[in-house]
Amino acid sequence: MKKYFWTKNGYTIRLAQEADAENYFLQNYNTLDKETARLTGCKENFSKDEVISFFLKSIQDTDRYYFLIISSDNRIIGESVINEIDNKTKSANFRIAIFQTDEQGKGIGTWAVETTRDFAFEILKLHRLSLDVFSFNTRAEKCYLKAGFKREGVLRDAVLNGDEYADDILMSILESEWRELKTKK
Repeated sequence: MKKYFWTKNGYTIRLAQEADAENYFLQNYNTLDKETARLTGCKENFSKDEVISFFLKSIQDTDRYYFLIISSDNRIIGESVINEIDNKTKSANFRIAIFQTDEQGKGIGTWAVETTRDFAFEILKLHRLSLDVFSFNTRAEKCYLKAGFKREGVLRDAVLNGDEYADDILMSILESEWRELKTKK
């Protein structure tokens, strides 16, 4: 597998490696931020074995590119993942998380979304990249819209936000939309 690597302002995006498993758990899931868990729809507590097993399985999956977002002080602060790759339809799913709250709101997520989106179309030659975002995660939705993703549907009252129901918003970007976006820059 090729070594994909991008840097900006001291931050790095690179493929996850087996040697990252321990730090991935310790730096992110050992004390997962409650707000990050809420915004991503995952539970708040994971065992070390659970996280490391999932991580190692994920980096070996052939239908997934598992990128880590690394800070200038070499902390794993997030992930950007292309998964569920369907080579026949040239489509895939996308997800991202910035785990460290002190790294949120700095534009790192926007950069990671755009970098991963470009990888999907330039390197993987996808036709369609899709994602879903909860209606209460407005910052993420704005980031996706800025990166060229379009709303294509809403699963009404599909998730819980505490005791309240919330929508799951379906979004995607097509290769033609990405090309148009890239020619404007």
